[in-house]
Amino acid sequence: MSQHDGDRLDLRPLLPLSGDGVHWTLERDGDLNVNLVHLDPGHEVGDHVNDEVDVLVVGLDGTGVTVVGDHHHDLGPGVTLHVPKGARRLIRAGGLGFSYLTVHRRRTGPTIGSGPA
Repeated sequence: MSQHDGDRLDLRPLLPLSGDGVHWTLERDGDLNVNLVHLDPGHEVGDHVNDEVDVLVVGLDGTGVTVVGDHHHDLGPGVTLHVPKGARRLIRAGGLGFSYLTVHRRRTGPTIGSGPA
């Protein structure tokens, strides 16, 4: 039997959201990172590259588009998109705003080690 039997959270009472940013984060030790993000209508997370981890984007409320490289992906409630590490991407909310989860392996923090010899 595991030492931790899991956590359950109903995100539906948190929706709909307003105000850009992260509105909830899975707060526990382990190797999984989950964030509930909201973008107001027409707002975006600008073009960037994540070289560290693959990311799963899970649409929850509203609509949005994720551009990965040159490909446009329409997202909405129940629609998921895998974004591989190293891919250039941006996420833009549609006319009603967009709430979504990002799910990925927890990034490792900076470590202290010896420098070059």
